[in-house]
Amino acid sequence: MPNPPAATPMAFVRAMVLAYRKYGVDPTAALRAAQIAPRELRRIDARITAAQMEAFSAHAMRELDDEALGWFGRRLPWGSYGMLCRASITAPTLGLALARWCRHHRLLTDDVLLSLQADGEVARLAIDERRALDPVLREFCLLTLLRYVHGYACWAVDSRIPVLEATFPHAPPRHHRAYALMFPGPVRFDADRAGFAFDAQYLALPLRRDERALRAMLQRALTLTVRPYRRDRLLVQRVRELLPRHPTAEALAAALHVSVRTLHRQLRDEGASLQSLKDEVRRDRALELLARARQPVKQVARAVGFASEKSFARAFRHWTGRSPSDVRRGTP
Repeated sequence: MPNPPAATPMAFVRAMVLAYRKYGVDPTAALRAAQIAPRELRRIDARITAAQMEAFSAHAMRELDDEALGWFGRRLPWGSYGMLCRASITAPTLGLALARWCRHHRLLTDDVLLSLQADGEVARLAIDERRALDPVLREFCLLTLLRYVHGYACWAVDSRIPVLEATFPHAPPRHHRAYALMFPGPVRFDADRAGFAFDAQYLALPLRRDERALRAMLQRALTLTVRPYRRDRLLVQRVRELLPRHPTAEALAAALHVSVRTLHRQLRDEGASLQSLKDEVRRDRALELLARARQPVKQVARAVGFASEKSFARAFRHWTGRSPSDVRRGTP
């Protein structure tokens, strides 16, 4: 099996090394645990793997006893974000769980405030900075806080929650291309504040985890922040909604901010296929047109993407067991 690619910017490790300096602690043990040579820290464009990032972060948080890694005016002792997870896990829906997360985060620090808003079809989780953060640590702080919330939300409902847009209130960093790996979809810099937007339908999903699952997750909680979640429980529904405007695999994948290969794999994971969903959408549209409109069957065939009435009739009989003419006449 090939080794995983090194895609995480070394800049994030350098930010954590600054936390070590802030507390007067030697980072050598953490670098060794993550198999990062000290000389690599000086390479501006160096990259590490997700496993190395996870190893260094976990070691640093425990050794410094600060899960905020020096971002805030006071430490967040080891287990602070686990407490937020526990406070949210009993919520009946994701929307209520995220609202609790934002409210309880204020107990940890008032340097930043997290908020959740839903406006029609779009929900947005945002970070308001209440005091000036260290300019060197600010980028890593805001990015990590958003990844914490997004990773936990995906895990809690067992679904990959696609990001419609991620925003950051600073200029694009040198390693800005790496943001697409952490937040697939549009990323906008120089925004008013940090945050991410997602489909508000996810807020209604029930949580699928219990205390036992939470204890197991907290053993490797950082995995959720450095690796993308794969499963998407609303993917099939979203593909059905997008198909009329994006009828090809390429157009659909672009609208969902994934590759065509990833789209097919994720649909397969959900027990569906693109072709079956296309057939469902065309069938439902054909039934609607046959029931409501009086246009000829030939025109209905063209409206749902068939070049000929004959091929449409054959496909329609396969889908429904009836001919288009039978449906129009109301024949069972």
